[in-house]
Amino acid sequence: MSHTILIVDDEPKLLDVLSGMLEQMDYRTLTAGSGVAALDVLEREGVDLVLCDLRMPGMGGRELLAEMQRRGHAVPLVIMTAYSSVRDAVAVIKEGAFDYIDKPIELDDLTATLSNALRLQDALRDNARLREELEGKHRFDTLIGVSPAFQKVLRAVGEVCSARTTVLLTGESGTGKEVVARAIHFNSPRHEGPFVAVNCAAVPEALLESEFFGHVKGSFTGALTNRVGRFGQADRGTLFLDEIGDMPLALQAKILRVLQDRTYEPVGGTQSKTTDVRIIAATNRDLEKMVAEGQFRGDLYYRLNVFPIALPPLRDRREDVPLFLDRFVSEFGPALGKRGLSFAPDAVRALAAYAWPGNIRELQNCVERSVLSARGSVITAADLPPYITQAQGAASANGEVVFPMDLEEECAKFERSRIVAALKRTEGVQVRAAELLGVSERSLWHRVKKLGISVGKAVAEP
Repeated sequence: MSHTILIVDDEPKLLDVLSGMLEQMDYRTLTAGSGVAALDVLEREGVDLVLCDLRMPGMGGRELLAEMQRRGHAVPLVIMTAYSSVRDAVAVIKEGAFDYIDKPIELDDLTATLSNALRLQDALRDNARLREELEGKHRFDTLIGVSPAFQKVLRAVGEVCSARTTVLLTGESGTGKEVVARAIHFNSPRHEGPFVAVNCAAVPEALLESEFFGHVKGSFTGALTNRVGRFGQADRGTLFLDEIGDMPLALQAKILRVLQDRTYEPVGGTQSKTTDVRIIAATNRDLEKMVAEGQFRGDLYYRLNVFPIALPPLRDRREDVPLFLDRFVSEFGPALGKRGLSFAPDAVRALAAYAWPGNIRELQNCVERSVLSARGSVITAADLPPYITQAQGAASANGEVVFPMDLEEECAKFERSRIVAALKRTEGVQVRAAELLGVSERSLWHRVKKLGISVGKAVAEP
């Protein structure tokens, strides 16, 4: 996969010359005429290295380095400088620049310096990826669930990780399809390669082909540089095609060719490129139905549906809700300045009983909102968004049995309501109330005491 280099200089001619030189060396280049413009590019684009002139009007290389560090852009910066400014360039290196090269630029010096900087950058990224794996951020513990429905998913993930097989993840929006895709990648032999995700529904149709296959400079209006597409970026790794059901039919044919031949052509290009990627696709739509209606290519569907995994909606795995609550509250609590939070039993029951049309994503948002609303260290039902408790109340009013429940508490509520009703009917005469309830007076006395019923109050209640 080629690296992307951002060239920053206030001389347009030099930008053109350097851009051409680096593209001949198979780098992807971006250009900026000032330090401010360079920061804008860094915010929008993935950049592997910045090649910057030391002295420019306004923000020079030294100031750009300081601002990159302040904004958290961990990208190596190589300074270009005239011989008379070498001392200043050395000072910038002490402040964090990777190296400097003299003007006029010698091709051999430029090649060696860039190669060394990019090799170090790749090593740092590999180490970061390894640390993430060792810390378990992408292992199976990201897949939460003890329910039978989700255990079936875990077994399927375990079976397919070690293969190169194409996987099709199906399920409603918010069920965690990208989390499963990442778990498959980072527990596969490709875990050292890139994981590249693209949402087919979020890319404008006019740019989809360029997004996937890249383009060559000048191939269309706005194509100012060569661009590596997603298939190139994911080489030797995994390409996750989210919302594959929203891909236009015309592009589906070209995706099919890549799956069959492992080759593609950038937009405006004449030479085919090869790619070694594993495809994981995902959709919340019924692709089989779409094929029958002519809205999705059947040949592509069968190529994608080699190993299907259906993710269950959260309403079919309610026993997993408490596990998600623990995970999300441990994430949002410290982030929002509230540590040691937990959910009260009434809140857990209300959350587990809710239907969750937005699935895990909706639950995650609900927990964040509840953490913000919490008035103490325990999140109660009163701290939950109103629609949660309203939905539970509506279900109870309709006579629905709401699960999960605290059976002992429900039985106590029922017993209390019947005893109070009998005491009202008999105006507090316990002997007659016991007869109405079909129990002995002694048994009624024990139940009244156990439930904390005040006979006088019970009779007086409206």
